[in-house]
Amino acid sequence: MAFRRRNKSYPFFSQEFLIQNHADIVFGLVIFILIALMFEFSSVFLSLCLEGESTLYHYGWKDCATILFYLFIAIILHAVVQEYLLDKVNRRLHLSKSKNTKFNESGQLCVFHLVSSVWSFYILVTEGYLLHPSSLWENYPHSHLRFQVKFFYLTQLAYWLHALPELYFQKVRKEEISRQLQYICLYLLHISAAYLLNLTRVGLVLLFLQYVSELGFHIARLLYFTDESHQKMFDLWAISFVFTRMVTLTLMFLSVGFGLARAENQGLDLEMGNFNTVLIRMTVLLLVCLTQSWLLWKFIRFQLRCWREFRHEQAVRKRTAAKQTLRPLKRDSLAHHENGVLKAENGASPRTKKLKSP
Repeated sequence: MAFRRRNKSYPFFSQEFLIQNHADIVFGLVIFILIALMFEFSSVFLSLCLEGESTLYHYGWKDCATILFYLFIAIILHAVVQEYLLDKVNRRLHLSKSKNTKFNESGQLCVFHLVSSVWSFYILVTEGYLLHPSSLWENYPHSHLRFQVKFFYLTQLAYWLHALPELYFQKVRKEEISRQLQYICLYLLHISAAYLLNLTRVGLVLLFLQYVSELGFHIARLLYFTDESHQKMFDLWAISFVFTRMVTLTLMFLSVGFGLARAENQGLDLEMGNFNTVLIRMTVLLLVCLTQSWLLWKFIRFQLRCWREFRHEQAVRKRTAAKQTLRPLKRDSLAHHENGVLKAENGASPRTKKLKSP
């Protein structure tokens, strides 16, 4: 039996290649789920066998291979969401190229933020961090992690690393690349710092707050693209944005500035994973404060620009309305013309009367 050879070839890991081989994608997703469940069940089984002792993990060089594996999984999931969800909606909306790019970006991030916010909230509840806020800095360093915490951080790093090649796959415009690179690098920097400095508990709370705030923004932008009259969601997002910034700064000063400063184990110990020194604490606080201040500055500038555009539109509407209502009549006092029609002084018709025949 002879097989025909395809003339068209697709580059490896491009979206066309992934979409054409959707059967392999589904099979790969099944294998991925089975591997995750296998690790989860194995950790639970070991914890039961060890008489209540749970299996703990710490980071190392082998995490790079794991992150690389989940990076490929993230690229596959990105292509599936783009093809089977976002592209179908784009065909119905008929958006322009600039709006189409922003719609795809918000759609992808909306799915990711929704999954990550629910996942992080589940971890916070099961680990007991919400009921006991002091556990965020007590018993530092938190070098040994449960499976769900370690798996969460590895998938977060894999997703934001996959966003870098997606800039090429999605053919993002040059004007948008710098803006997207800014928040991608910020996410990678903060998540890596929390993971490597053993500040995973504080990082979980901050990521949950950030993802919930960003989820509101991208939902508002998607609704705006479908119907431009939907603008109330942006007001709710503005309130949540400011609230997130305030809570983030308060929590960082409470946990890092006061909690770790009063801990007994002060000093640098690489083997134990202890980074509780004054220099590292001040560096972390400075990094978070600068990031939050920069985000607030961009937010204030954006709100002022929107307010100026709104005031300008209102002024233009008032001028056009005044011109239409106060439009003067064109009169000629000598010939008694009104709007191009000849009129007499007493309002009678200017036409000459016909004389009756005798």
